[in-house]
Amino acid sequence: MPHAMLKPHILQLSSYPDWDQTALDATYTCHHLPLSAPDLIEAIATSGGAGVPSEIIKACPNLKLIAIYGVGYDNIDLSLCAERHIQITNTPDVLTGDCADLAVGMMLAIARQIPSADHHARSGAWTRTSFPLQRRVWGAKAGILGMGRIGQELATRLTGFGIDIAYAARSEKPLPYKYIPDPIALAAHADFLFVTAAATPETRHIVNAATLKALGPDGYLINISRAANVDESALLDALESHQIAGAALDVFDAEPHINPRFAPLPNALLQPHHASATHATRRAMGQLMRDNLAAHFANRPLLTPVL
Repeated sequence: MPHAMLKPHILQLSSYPDWDQTALDATYTCHHLPLSAPDLIEAIATSGGAGVPSEIIKACPNLKLIAIYGVGYDNIDLSLCAERHIQITNTPDVLTGDCADLAVGMMLAIARQIPSADHHARSGAWTRTSFPLQRRVWGAKAGILGMGRIGQELATRLTGFGIDIAYAARSEKPLPYKYIPDPIALAAHADFLFVTAAATPETRHIVNAATLKALGPDGYLINISRAANVDESALLDALESHQIAGAALDVFDAEPHINPRFAPLPNALLQPHHASATHATRRAMGQLMRDNLAAHFANRPLLTPVL
């Protein structure tokens, strides 16, 4: 192990599990905000949610790499990084299966009202009345908005339920599912509309009042992508007025602070942005982030570059 003074300097903008933090501290001199020595920083370790504020990128003249623990990079100014020749890596693939799993779980939970049924059994209400009938899932129609890695893994799982799958994407893919490129038409087709698209300026509020109106009073929205892909205000209006049957959400505009309008809604299932939050996957994500950092400082090709 080289002397501590010879460790590369990185800026850490996110907290990590102990196994990752121990490895980072052993290999790097980890700086934290407020930044006192910006000239020393050659790489930044962050998360998809935290991103990197543009003022920090501008303040670090020797910055060469941003390593993201997560798949999303919408909270980073890509144009600024390209201009400064700063590379960006993320951790795709290793979290794909977990995200698809949670999407299926959220579909089942909102359609069958599993949390409410649990309360019905625990509270003793079952001794007085039967739990109300709920929505059947198998044989339904699903629309997947965004057919990348997670969308395709989700589709594979949904086929096991005999679900009729359609999708929207930038272009048609060689897949055995119906291609409906217009999000509003996809919503009109679907009983369950899953949002799995990456967040970009083009996808901001791609699920809006018109999309929700097309989804209709028997349709459910399930978002495991980014909050920016859904117009949250329009969604709350649709839930409160029962314009749609319900929504299952893992992401929110101001998370971890959730709009208080969600709290009293029985047709909303709320999750704490934990689609990838399993022990095995978080270990794999941390390893891949650290492998990208190591590749950079060893002048080797990056494993999962996005820029």
